[in-house]
Amino acid sequence: MHVSQEREFITLIEEHKGIIYKVIRLYVNHDEDERDLMQEILFQAWKSFPRFDGRSKFSTWLYRVALNTVLTFKRRPNLVIPHDNLASLNVSNTEKRSVDDTEALYQAIRGLGDLERMLITLHLDGYENDEIASIIGLTKNHVAVKLHRVKETLMNQLNA
Repeated sequence: MHVSQEREFITLIEEHKGIIYKVIRLYVNHDEDERDLMQEILFQAWKSFPRFDGRSKFSTWLYRVALNTVLTFKRRPNLVIPHDNLASLNVSNTEKRSVDDTEALYQAIRGLGDLERMLITLHLDGYENDEIASIIGLTKNHVAVKLHRVKETLMNQLNA
């Protein structure tokens, strides 16, 4: 890789690192696994970057790399996914309710299957159905149907 490509890669990763953090948070909740997964996603992105041709947005491409890496990582034996202990947080009632609501949503999303988790994560990040279809490899209509079902499932879980 040329120095200019290296600089471009670093700049793009810095601009879009939130994608990586979000994907990691939805799949693992253990510091050591988070660090390992971050390194693996960055390595896979670095390795694949010379083949990034710009036909899709960099963020779309990075999501695909991150999700594929996470799914491969998840198959690793002995992956620890403990539950967060929100009781140890020292926040006001309003902040605690917001943290509790956010954590409840993350927990509900974590309970979904891999495909459904990918769909809702991309949707919540503002991707259109055609972009999601491109990342995941489904038709736009299939994405719409599955998203509708995932939203219903999450609403039922969160309102239970």
